Amino acid sequence: MKVTVLTGGTSSERNVALASAAQVVGALRRRGHAVRVVDTARGFIPEADEAAALGAAVGAAPPDAVQLRELERGLLVGGLGSLNAVRDADVLVLALHGGTGEDGTLQALLDVVGVPYTGSGALGSALAMDKDVAKRLFRDAGVPTADWLMAPATSDAAGAAVGWPCIVKPSKQGSTVGLSKVEGPADFDAAVAQAFLHDDEVMIERFVPGRELTVGVLDGMALAVGEIVPQHELFDYECKYTPGMSEEIFPADIPAEIAAEAQRLSLLAHQALKLGSYSRIDFRLDPAGTLWCLEANTLPGMTATSLLPQSAAAAGLAFDLLCERICTGARGGR
Repeated sequence: MKVTVLTGGTSSERNVALASAAQVVGALRRRGHAVRVVDTARGFIPEADEAAALGAAVGAAPPDAVQLRELERGLLVGGLGSLNAVRDADVLVLALHGGTGEDGTLQALLDVVGVPYTGSGALGSALAMDKDVAKRLFRDAGVPTADWLMAPATSDAAGAAVGWPCIVKPSKQGSTVGLSKVEGPADFDAAVAQAFLHDDEVMIERFVPGRELTVGVLDGMALAVGEIVPQHELFDYECKYTPGMSEEIFPADIPAEIAAEAQRLSLLAHQALKLGSYSRIDFRLDPAGTLWCLEANTLPGMTATSLLPQSAAAAGLAFDLLCERICTGARGGR
């Protein structure tokens, strides 16, 4: 196949996208495919420049918002669809996370361009990225999710609706960017203000204590259930992308009936959001043994520490074959 990997972008998860691209490019070339790379913020990356462009570590924190704004506006409006690397590809691999690369904006543009792409379509991408809408659809589908309200809200309103502690986070971000655990009213306003730096909508959610579980979904099948044990209290940005900062256990050491239920709920959540050939669904397992869906990821990370590849590997699908299968699935339609 002629494959073009779209990566980079200008979201706060830019570094994660570049790290994902580096590994996907290598995997697909090992499988014998012709691979090119396009940064959706800066354009085509010649193969000789790939190592420098894709080789940086993710880092312990996301890029500075000011630095992101200083990037050029990008190719979404100006001419992404006119690039030969895009127009003559057999399939486009979206190694993008957050922002316009994952919220349905890029997907809508690519629908017009007419080249198959990986992940979910414009509607599913938009539904999953908006956590408020996603949680409403989860509940309608019978997928348990913690109570929430949207800012603006007073600390009194938040305490009455979801209690303390609570989670405050941007509604349309990933990788826990801008997320805070708020222990009580004194820290509430600062956490909301911090979240608003990353998004124009902020969610206030009941904190669910317990274990962090995740399930990959591929071609209508739930993969192995994994457990994440971070060194910090929350599975934050640093723990997600710094080797050694979390332990990922696949398959998770949980009772078989809980694993089966997590897989069942993952498929329900995937279907409720009208997602494409693959996704990753995250849960908390509380001390009473109840699963609570946190969110759906339409373009899960594909770095060395990413969870979807580990979920697939535990189900018997090696990384290179996973990347290839995602591409062939995209060519067959979402």
